[in-house]
Amino acid sequence: MNGKLNSTIGLPAALSTVVGMVIGSGVFFKPQAIYTATNGAPGLGIIAWILGGIITITAGLTAAEVSAAIPKTGGMMTYLSEIYGEKIGFLTGWMQMVLYFPGTIAALAVIFSQQVSELMGYGPQNMVVVLPVSLGIIIFIALLNTVGSSFGGFIQTVSTICKLLPLILIIIFGFIKGNGNPILTPLVGGETTVIGSLGQVLIATLFAYDGWINVGAIAGEMKSPEKNLPLAIVGGLSIVMAVYILINLAYLWVAPASELATSVAPAALVAQKIFGNTGGKLISIGILISVFGALNGYLLTAPRVPYVLSKEGLLPGSKIFSKLNKGGSPYNSIWLIAGLGCIYALSGQFNLLSDLTIFIIWVFYIFTFYGVVKLRKEKPDMVRPYKVPLYPIVPIVAILGGLFVIINQLITMTLVSLGGIIVTLIGLLVYSYKIKLR
Repeated sequence: MNGKLNSTIGLPAALSTVVGMVIGSGVFFKPQAIYTATNGAPGLGIIAWILGGIITITAGLTAAEVSAAIPKTGGMMTYLSEIYGEKIGFLTGWMQMVLYFPGTIAALAVIFSQQVSELMGYGPQNMVVVLPVSLGIIIFIALLNTVGSSFGGFIQTVSTICKLLPLILIIIFGFIKGNGNPILTPLVGGETTVIGSLGQVLIATLFAYDGWINVGAIAGEMKSPEKNLPLAIVGGLSIVMAVYILINLAYLWVAPASELATSVAPAALVAQKIFGNTGGKLISIGILISVFGALNGYLLTAPRVPYVLSKEGLLPGSKIFSKLNKGGSPYNSIWLIAGLGCIYALSGQFNLLSDLTIFIIWVFYIFTFYGVVKLRKEKPDMVRPYKVPLYPIVPIVAILGGLFVIINQLITMTLVSLGGIIVTLIGLLVYSYKIKLR
């Protein structure tokens, strides 16, 4: 990739790309964490989906300027390396390699296995089923990607259909068959406070909105990116936000927030209430395929990070992790990510893992947002195919939204957050050691 890409993507294709990249597993499973945090009350949860969408739109609009101005492969790791230097770029890749990607893969594997255990009639918390299925699904998908199978593309297509179909069916029939439970009041229940819960519910919704960082990657292939990229981001993420709000209103219309708070798989619970046992199981299978596709997507893309770092000689064992097999797959890097994912999956904690990954990735997202400001000051003549609209208001909103989530997470989940920071900072020691060997 040298930045000379054909401009073939129009606005409709860009919109569908944005929607496809963002909608994943979170919308099916995160309502439990949200309504647990609100103590079984619906109002703040709905507000969080709106606020999370607004923060995500400003984040996407801001980060797209950086990705359009630096049209190189490697994603955020490459952007931050260009803006802040190789050390920060390495630290970004290290964080993605040891925490974000394997943590997200583990979270998806855990929620997949919990859904399987529920379908088998053992309940979602049966660790005898959950743990082996979690590890097995990671290993199975890693094997598929190791042999360089074209199966991946097929799975992505099928999983896209399977994640949209349950959403559409639940929205339509939820409003038709629902009981009309309260959906906006009360904001929180019991002794819970809005300020105390807002950070927790926001970080849950931001997991569902995650994936927007990849939106800017299509800038180099878009027709009139200066006009169509912001339209694709605002339009695509607005569609996602509308879908998320509608599906959550449908959930609440069918089942009260207090009941959703007790279910590991709220979407499956609602589907069962609407369509009965058989219909509910069919919807659950569709959700499983969607999660399987998300897992495949992460295990397909994540190994590129250790592979690129190894090609630059920045990782211990770089010669091992930079190897490709006959199918062109970085097989050792795949097994590195899969192995770390299996270790995290042993926790069996979907919400804990997803909260950790979103916390740590947003630290680096903020670096990306500030990077727009930094480049505007230091390189005013830099070629920018796209500029963030309403500058500097949009970047400021993105930065402040991110800071609120991070600070709140540090206060409410101090040990987990500090653990993530410490593991990330270990990367500085690794970098210093490898630089000395150069």
